[in-house]
Amino acid sequence: MITEDSFHSSIAAELIDYISLRQALGRSFQSASYVLFSLDRFLCELGAPLADLTAETFRQWCQTMESVSSTTRLARMHIVRNFCLYRRRRAPDCFVPDPSQFPKASPRAGPYIFSNIEVAKLLHHSNSIPVLVRSPLRAATTRLAVVLLYTTGIRRGELLRLTRADYNPLERTLTIHSSKFYKSRILPLPNDVSMEVETFLKKHKSVRPRLPDDAPLILNPRCGGQAYSGTQLRKTLHMLFNLDGIQKTDGRLPRIHDFRFSFAVNVLLRWYRSGFNVQAKLPLLAAYMGHVSVLSTYYYMRWIEPLASVASSLFAARYGALIQEGLDGGVP
Repeated sequence: MITEDSFHSSIAAELIDYISLRQALGRSFQSASYVLFSLDRFLCELGAPLADLTAETFRQWCQTMESVSSTTRLARMHIVRNFCLYRRRRAPDCFVPDPSQFPKASPRAGPYIFSNIEVAKLLHHSNSIPVLVRSPLRAATTRLAVVLLYTTGIRRGELLRLTRADYNPLERTLTIHSSKFYKSRILPLPNDVSMEVETFLKKHKSVRPRLPDDAPLILNPRCGGQAYSGTQLRKTLHMLFNLDGIQKTDGRLPRIHDFRFSFAVNVLLRWYRSGFNVQAKLPLLAAYMGHVSVLSTYYYMRWIEPLASVASSLFAARYGALIQEGLDGGVP
């Protein structure tokens, strides 16, 4: 954990003040703090105790990130630039990186939309995962992870932070505590999904009856009763993707985050096909997904199949005649 005592460079005091300010504004700022800590440590390792952040030292620090993607490099460089802009308020002559010299971000990976058939295959193969003596719930845990990711669209971190007490059997709801943007929310679950949760909890209790209610739902018995890590969950799901031959057009395996894309697209498809005013209902989807506003939800509204076909068909059904009339009227 990074503390004030972790910083020792010539700009340590300013780094501490900046991090404290951002946290006081309601942000955890954890990832950015690690980036600034790496900068502080780099300045200390230059050999000159009073080494300042200059164009040259910034260039040298950037060279230490040549092994990471351009997108990651770009994000880290912007974090340092924002700190420099803060620093310039007190020191007008301090160095501020020129963003025009930053690398371009890598193209965003296109989302993969899981079909119901593919998810059914994943659930089938999850039941056949070998059960180990030290991990008797491995198959059931994997099945529940797929069910919740696909039907609720929760984030990977939200899934791994769930506890047994977060499920309310009377209301059939799932509580997501202070997640991204510090938003907590209660998700109503469909009947079949709540049955999946209750079936898993019964297995959970039969195998480990003495665990407290605040024990992780996605439990890893090999780690002293802690939750699965993101890496462990990814490896298990990748194993299922390979078994079912699920991959993107470029040959890569889908990401866990693609379950969240699939959830959003499926919700929009149901609304379009039911004739709802999708634009009016977007705030409901934003609240369910834990977004601050619908602007974040728009990120999941890519012009991809089958959403594009449904939207185009509805548009043609409502306005196609007007367009055709305009075309016919424009012919000499």
